[in-house]
Amino acid sequence: MESKDRTKIRFINGMRTIGGTFIEVTKGKDRIIFDCGAEFHPELEEQPQELEDILECELAPFIEGIYDKRIELSNYKDRNDPYENTAIFVSHIHLDHSKMINFIDPSLDVYMSNDSKKLLEAINEKDFLYENNFLKTKTRAIKGVEYYRKVQIGKISVTMIPVDHDCYGAVGFIIQTDDLKISYTGDIRLHGFRQKDTIDFIEKSKNSDYLISEGVSVSFNEFSDEIESPHTEDELIDNVLDIIDKNPNRQITFSYYISNIERILKLIEKSKRQIVLDSYYAYVLKKVKAIDVSYYDVSNKDYGLREDLRVDIKDLLQDKKRYLRQFNKSVDKYIDAMLDGGIYLHLDAEPLGEFDPYYEVFIKRFEDRNIEFKPIKCSGHAYPKDLLKIINGIKPRILVPIHSFRPEKLFNENGETILPMKNQILGGI
Repeated sequence: MESKDRTKIRFINGMRTIGGTFIEVTKGKDRIIFDCGAEFHPELEEQPQELEDILECELAPFIEGIYDKRIELSNYKDRNDPYENTAIFVSHIHLDHSKMINFIDPSLDVYMSNDSKKLLEAINEKDFLYENNFLKTKTRAIKGVEYYRKVQIGKISVTMIPVDHDCYGAVGFIIQTDDLKISYTGDIRLHGFRQKDTIDFIEKSKNSDYLISEGVSVSFNEFSDEIESPHTEDELIDNVLDIIDKNPNRQITFSYYISNIERILKLIEKSKRQIVLDSYYAYVLKKVKAIDVSYYDVSNKDYGLREDLRVDIKDLLQDKKRYLRQFNKSVDKYIDAMLDGGIYLHLDAEPLGEFDPYYEVFIKRFEDRNIEFKPIKCSGHAYPKDLLKIINGIKPRILVPIHSFRPEKLFNENGETILPMKNQILGGI
């Protein structure tokens, strides 16, 4: 096979960061790109919102031919697509994988799982993605795809395989051409509610020529580290239920990340207290899973929720026994109205951690009110030893660890490991 006809993989962004993954696979005149998120740089005094500023601050890369040509970019002249067929694929809707979606040129198709599409369109009702003023809708057109269905882009096929992650609708990709089989994990784990999905992804990815794997956990942990409890999503739910049982006369408030649909559904199913969500969160749950839940409303926005399920915020702020109220940081003015001696459970919610300048300020707000701040974490990413299980189960010819501050920590016992630089191209066999 001539070199020019071989499949090429270009690693554009996201190799040594946790966020902003952009990888390009080309075969002749055909091209796919995945994902299309943005990096988070907390050191910036203001987070840019315009496309050119985002590119200049290197929150996302410039890629020829993919951005909406109606948006003027003074410093980027070559805007034409050099390929006959280009499509964008998104593994899941966490912002580090999806935030640039509205900037993608409307002539290009954007694909994600049906569940991800439904979730993104609901969440973006409240400014989740970057906003493109040329769009007439909040979210640009997206093509939802059934799990396991093959999408053909010229000579490149992409199959979306569901995986276990803390984001509803998450998938990995199996990308095939006539000379390469490429597996991309997206974000993946083995300790959530959908472990069987990850096992199936491993099975279907076996003996891939390239395995492009996330490596978030090895950014912070060694293979010998003991994992702090809770180890699994089920254990996290049990921890929350135990706190509820042991504190029958304390006000308990909690928060979770809005895309973790399975976690909140499990909590609603098992909690002895009546769970009350912020109206926006209740709306997302209704749109995605057609489930009506109790809610409170401080937004004065009509989400079309059932009036008989509305709970007055004043009742919630005085309650110690009946309710488990979901809190979100956009209504943090209500911290000052909470009862002293209560408990706040931070379940992998925003702000996400110490890297966010608001995190310490947020914690102090509760402490000043004599409210016990209890973070309960369960990672959305495979633990280091589980990453090796995934890699060893797939047995790739070449492992490419990305999406990590320390990708060199991962290794391939069955073949080669490559740590690509920005814009490095790896070729077919």
